[in-house]
Amino acid sequence: MQAFFAFPHCSQYRLIEVALSIRTYLVIAISLCFLTQWPVTQSWIAWDREAIAHGEIWRILTGNLTHTNWPHMLMNCLALIIITFIFRSHFTARGYTALILFLSVVIGVGILATDIQWYAGLSGVLHGLFAWGAVRDIRTQTKGGWLLLAGLVLKIGWEQYYGGSTSSAALIGARVAIEAHLIGAVSGLIAGYTQRHK
Repeated sequence: MQAFFAFPHCSQYRLIEVALSIRTYLVIAISLCFLTQWPVTQSWIAWDREAIAHGEIWRILTGNLTHTNWPHMLMNCLALIIITFIFRSHFTARGYTALILFLSVVIGVGILATDIQWYAGLSGVLHGLFAWGAVRDIRTQTKGGWLLLAGLVLKIGWEQYYGGSTSSAALIGARVAIEAHLIGAVSGLIAGYTQRHK
């Protein structure tokens, strides 16, 4: 686990190298979101409870890649770019990929414990990445870490009490999966706090 979530060395060359590597993985992730948005592809990879029960377990992971519509996908891809940029100093290329995979699997499995029958979207992973980054900011005493974490906790709390945003639901053409947001955020917090600090 330490190797997957290791911090980059504090040198200018290393930071540039890491930034370029993460940019490559970011391009790959966004490209996959585009490719999985086509209807034929989506029908095979979206998170579907009945399909998973019949053995299509890959959907647990791949359901995070596809989206309900193009605005949904573009919104989440933009959020992925922003979150990656904000917390870029904490990521290694391998750790970035491992964290996304970890969050995707945990969210995909966690949704099985809810009433959701069909799910598509990266938002749960985004909440996990943000939570992880906020915790890393706090543990490295980076300014603003506690503020970011407080904002996330308030958002999650608001959603769990009042429900998802109606404007977001209208944009994506589906109910906002607040359960995935909660699972992702909690998973990101745990990963951030249990990771060995360097």
